[in-house]
Formats: sequence, C-alpha cells, structure tokens
Amino acid sequence: MAQIIDPVPTDKSVRILCCYVNATSKIQVARITNIPGWYFERVVFPGQRLIFEAVPGAMLEIHCGMMASAILSDTIPCDRLLIEDELDATFESSEEGFNSVQVRQAFAAATSVE
Repeated sequence: MAQIIDPVPTDKSVRILCCYVNATSKIQVARITNIPGWYFERVVFPGQRLIFEAVPGAMLEIHCGMMASAILSDTIPCDRLLIEDELDATFESSEEGFNSVQVRQAFAAATSVE
C-alpha cells in the first residue's frame, strides 16, 4: 500500500497492513510517535476505516476531543490491527490468481466492526 505522506521508514524491512475503525460519533486523531524517524498522524471521522502501513512495534495512539485540547483515549499495538494475514490467505486460496470478489470479501471480514 502506498503511503505517500509520511511513508514507513526505509530502514524497516518488515511492514504490516493495519486497519483502525472509528466506532464513535466523534472525530479522532490517530498518531504513531514511538518509531524513531517517523511520525504518522491522520484524522479519522466517525465510522471511517483507516487503512495504513506500519512496523510491528508501532503503537497507534487515539486522541479525542477538540484539537486544542485533544486527550489520549487509547493506545493500540499495531500488530493487533493487522489485516494482511486475511488478505494473504485469500490470494493463496485463489487457483486462478487474483480474484477481486474474494479479496473484497476478505477485506470486509477483516475490517468489520463487531
């Protein structure tokens, strides 16, 4: 996945594909600040799915509230937001190669809110 703004540091060989869902009715700010040489920040609107690349040790911070007084409400290890395994399994199970229907189904299953 291309992350043109704030790409994952090039010295990190392992990258994971992650998904965070804002299941609240408030705007949130998602940040990763614990990886040296990399700062990741995105606004996540209510109900939005944020798909991003990270490194296994990254911690996603979720901030809520007004921008001037944002409060850290949660910190989630990015390896708990991993969606790559489900997509890889779909690609491997398709005998005809890329099957977009199966990929969409796997993506929907991996990112659905429970």
